[in-house]
Amino acid sequence: MTALASEVLEFPSVLTRAREGDQDAFAALVEQHESMVFSIAWNFFGDRARAEEIAQEAFLGLYRHLDSLESESHVIFWLRQVTTRKCIDQTRRNRMRAVSLEDAGEIKAHEPDFDPLRDQTLRRSIAELPEMQRAIVTLRYQEDLGPSEICEIVGLPVNTVKSHLHRALQSLRRKLERHS
Repeated sequence: MTALASEVLEFPSVLTRAREGDQDAFAALVEQHESMVFSIAWNFFGDRARAEEIAQEAFLGLYRHLDSLESESHVIFWLRQVTTRKCIDQTRRNRMRAVSLEDAGEIKAHEPDFDPLRDQTLRRSIAELPEMQRAIVTLRYQEDLGPSEICEIVGLPVNTVKSHLHRALQSLRRKLERHS
């Protein structure tokens, strides 16, 4: 084995160093995953302040549970699951409707087939979905997860996830057709 290869094998991972109390390593973990966590929460609520609050809670939980996480992929899975559940829990606690996404003022590059009215209608329609459907649509189309991965995150059987996704898409199609 070369000297470089043995150095690489001996160098602990960011997760290992964070578990050992290295604050810089934990900061690196947060930096690696903050956009994913914030994006899930922002797309769920359409509210920057709420998304930041959820992200902060998720990373606080990550810090508290570092010892139980086995690998980088486990960290990603854990953060997606915790963020999604925190979004659903906050909705249930507050019993408030999500803020409409068009108020968030997202900056987008111009796309040739971009229809701002359709986009606004779609965002509003997603915000009006029941919380579990909204979470599943967000995980499916934002995080590009399949039904089997989503079922692990939301704690539902895969066929239930597929049913929620199917109903959500039907509802979105009906709403978009009414606005066409």
